[in-house]
Amino acid sequence: MAPARAENPIIQTRFTADPAPLVHDGVVYLYTGHDEDDADGFKMLDWRLYSSTDMANWTDRGVVASVKTFPWATQTNDAWAPQVVVRDGKFYLYAPITVAGSPRNVIAVAVADNPAGPFRDALGKPLIGPSDGNIDPTVWVDDDGQAYLYWGNPNLWYVKLNRDMVSYSGPITKVDSTPADYQEGPWFYKRGGRYYMAYASACCPEGMGYAMSDKPTGPWTYKGPIMEHDQRSTGNHPGIIDYKGGSYVFGFHYELNFALTPVHHERRSVSVAKFDYNADGTIPNLGWWDKTSAPQIGTLNPYERVEAETIAWTSRLKRDRDRPYAWAPGVTTAQDDRTGVYVTRVTDRSYVKVAGVAFGQAGAKAFVARIANAAPDARMELRLDGVDGPMIGALAVGAAGAQGSWREWTVPVSGATGTRDLYMVFKGGQDRPLLDFDSWRFTR
Repeated sequence: MAPARAENPIIQTRFTADPAPLVHDGVVYLYTGHDEDDADGFKMLDWRLYSSTDMANWTDRGVVASVKTFPWATQTNDAWAPQVVVRDGKFYLYAPITVAGSPRNVIAVAVADNPAGPFRDALGKPLIGPSDGNIDPTVWVDDDGQAYLYWGNPNLWYVKLNRDMVSYSGPITKVDSTPADYQEGPWFYKRGGRYYMAYASACCPEGMGYAMSDKPTGPWTYKGPIMEHDQRSTGNHPGIIDYKGGSYVFGFHYELNFALTPVHHERRSVSVAKFDYNADGTIPNLGWWDKTSAPQIGTLNPYERVEAETIAWTSRLKRDRDRPYAWAPGVTTAQDDRTGVYVTRVTDRSYVKVAGVAFGQAGAKAFVARIANAAPDARMELRLDGVDGPMIGALAVGAAGAQGSWREWTVPVSGATGTRDLYMVFKGGQDRPLLDFDSWRFTR
């Protein structure tokens, strides 16, 4: 079987935007904005977290902060583009938020003790602002320990942060010569002795461009597009990391929105692509998301607990009368204090793909799933390499007990050998919830 690749967009359980990846302790933590399902314009109430160790399967870690994290701000739909950085064992979330009056754009900071939060307001007031265009913060801690905060639309601003990461010294400075094609969404970092400023290129539509400098404060020299302006995405927002020997750029498009309707809504979807820097440190032009993706790194171990919300792809199998679009909503996730994040909205013909599952030569003997709130006719088919691939087992769940009561169900399997993509296809009564799903594992 050929190595799996990341599905683009990488998150399908809900609409996501403004990706902010962070590598910490061997894990990619991906912070995103969240467009509500009924969004027309920007309707964003919280920030979410996803994580991966293989770039193909992404685990939903839930909501880590929201507009309510900053009670002094106006509680509106303005949970816009964030970034999280780590320093001295603390995790700092920088986010644009709004306040009453005009101008209304400010930048706030929250802090947490671990990457999954919850984040708490660090200051009880804005760190930066208010001023028009104070959005899209990006932070980098340089080799000498000096941290820099950049932000802005349509101008680019910066300030030097103090060691505490929640205050600054010196003036707020406007970049004299904004890089060519700059609009918003800056992503600032250093690599190989060079400083990079990636950004959403001028609207509309927005691609992604970048500039380089020998100094953290510029001057910035425009180097070209990372991705072209493309009519399939009115907006964009880059996030760039190195991970396990590869380089990756995250951004977004509107593919899932247009898979549901020909009408444009602000409902975006995060994607990722692997790339190689040129010998001189420049970044190649990747074209667009339909021309590039990211290979899976390694495999997934099915013999330890796997969270059900670890997903490479989810959708719903179509019927003849379904609308002729390319994708239908599959499962989604929910969370509570007792269970954490779990899979819900499981309906007839919805399915979950998990990429690159390493069953091994001897293979698996049984499948164990932790399930609650099951309908009497709920059924889970376990298939390899496709929704109609070989079936290795089928779990007939049946009624699972009292509401909210989690129980493990086990079914024998055969033919689960090698490294394969696993498809969990759900069957049962028409157009009603079938079950909630918390975790799974195979046994030998």
